[in-house]
Amino acid sequence: MRLDKYLKVARLVKRRTLAQELCNGGHVTKNGRPAKPSSRVEIGDVLEIRFGPRLITVEVVALADSADKKTAGSLYRRLSQEDLAEVE
Repeated sequence: MRLDKYLKVARLVKRRTLAQELCNGGHVTKNGRPAKPSSRVEIGDVLEIRFGPRLITVEVVALADSADKKTAGSLYRRLSQEDLAEVE
């Protein structure tokens, strides 16, 4: 599954175009490396997403073509969430 689609389906971002912008802007890494929107996501991958001052780290635990609000959270396991403004 494409990274931009996964971020949208898992409801980590609201729109797929926003997911593409985050990836193209260097705000998303996959397994420690910058990721393009077309990068393939596999179970076990660790994603880091930077939203302004927040950094969210998740592990992919399942893939799905679509998910409703109740099941979207079961597609990933949140490893950490940091507020980078407090760290600096």
